[in-house]
Amino acid sequence: MVPTRYARVLHAGELRYVRVGEAEHQLLDRAPWLGGSETGERAAAGATLACPVEPTKILGVGRNYRAHAAELGNDLPTEPLLFLKPPSSLVGPGAVIELPPESARVDYEGELGVVIGRRARRVSREDALGYVFGLTIVCDVTARDLQKKDGQWARAKGFDGFCPTGPVVVSGLAPAPLALELRVNGELRQSASTALMVFDVARVIEHASACMTLEPGDLLATGTPEGIGALAQGDRVEVSVEGLGTLAFSVST
Repeated sequence: MVPTRYARVLHAGELRYVRVGEAEHQLLDRAPWLGGSETGERAAAGATLACPVEPTKILGVGRNYRAHAAELGNDLPTEPLLFLKPPSSLVGPGAVIELPPESARVDYEGELGVVIGRRARRVSREDALGYVFGLTIVCDVTARDLQKKDGQWARAKGFDGFCPTGPVVVSGLAPAPLALELRVNGELRQSASTALMVFDVARVIEHASACMTLEPGDLLATGTPEGIGALAQGDRVEVSVEGLGTLAFSVST
């Protein structure tokens, strides 16, 4: 299957879903994971990109790389460790995020994102990848000090702007093995293969769908490898995943 790229762009003053092309984009009548069809309209290849997803929920997986768990001094979980980020934390490529005054330490966490393609409830690991529409890139920005202070992660993971996502969603690409890298101001900080996940995408979907229904368009952030670190005002962050491109965003000055 040839991978197909989808995005959401600003076109004629509206946000529209498109199938991405080299010279121009084909506009869709709705999100591709909802069965969107091409309308015959076209958008310029240089159209402004927005966050490519509108999930009912964002589901994260904590400590899903051995080396990352070790760098924070945590034991590996015996099953996927799930947490939620609110949709209000979403921002698209090129966004500028703010460091909240409530936190003294805000970290980057580059991750592979998974977009659900059809309603999933108590699906088996063997069938789970059939519920995936495509892949994207996520940065799970985290207020590390608040994560430790609160004991649960809603506030630490949930500030506005704490889930940069994009630039596209790619269907027809296997979630592993893919090379993942994160750079801050051009300096390589994280580098790993998605094959190193403790719990692969199929296992995460099996586990998550046993407790909550995953809806089309829902976003899974599958965990970050080692190399996390603090963000500072003025930083530029670039997260790259093989076959998906690069998600870039900045921290306000």
